[in-house]
Amino acid sequence: MNVLQPLADRYAWWLRRPAPQDTSDEDPAEVRAMPIVLRIEKATPPARTPLLEAAAAAAIAVCLDPRAADPAGEWHGEVTAWIDGRIRKVSRRARGAHWEAVQALPGVTVRVGDAEARALLPWKVAETPHEVRRLQITGSELPFDQPGAAPAGAPVLWINPDVPMTAGKAAAQVGHATMLLAALLPADELAAWQAAGFPCAVRTPEPADWKLLVPGDDPAGAWQSRGVVAVRDAGFTEVAPGTVTVVAQRAS
Repeated sequence: MNVLQPLADRYAWWLRRPAPQDTSDEDPAEVRAMPIVLRIEKATPPARTPLLEAAAAAAIAVCLDPRAADPAGEWHGEVTAWIDGRIRKVSRRARGAHWEAVQALPGVTVRVGDAEARALLPWKVAETPHEVRRLQITGSELPFDQPGAAPAGAPVLWINPDVPMTAGKAAAQVGHATMLLAALLPADELAAWQAAGFPCAVRTPEPADWKLLVPGDDPAGAWQSRGVVAVRDAGFTEVAPGTVTVVAQRAS
């Protein structure tokens, strides 16, 4: 079975997927999260947009890495246990020796321009390695930049312009977006995206354009006609439960 199938079943109910398992009564001791480590050097911080693009690509790269996607792969058990539950992500910032230390942990680092992010294997929160626990969750603020028009041929991850989010929160949300998008893409389209290294564009639309992007009451029609799918946040941090944080749009 496709490693992302449970994700499609849970979040794309509007495609008449099989009913997924109920995750509402998760044992706190069993809760898992994917750490996303953002490289933010004090003297030379990256621009916000390429850092988010790197985080988005890294998250899906871990899921579809052969070590995770192959049932015999060394990461398969950890990744499938996480995807079977809630796909929590926790962003942390690192610099210098702390950034170098997390390179030794299982995961995937993606570089976009001068920005780097590393998505790590999703562990039980209680078993998060020391190298990760010592990293700060706060302090990931970066100024908004002006990246220009999104390039053709790559998915676009549209961030809600009406909901302020730190770079760390936004990194987790665009990571959710690439996973959900990958779960819904046809196999050939997904394979081509993976072969290219999961390039994507992160952009913030004008409020009026955002309203046109959000699927609204017809998510199936929005996917079939416009290739868009919404990420709705669980509301654990920064935003209210059910908030649409990102709309992912498949490459045209």
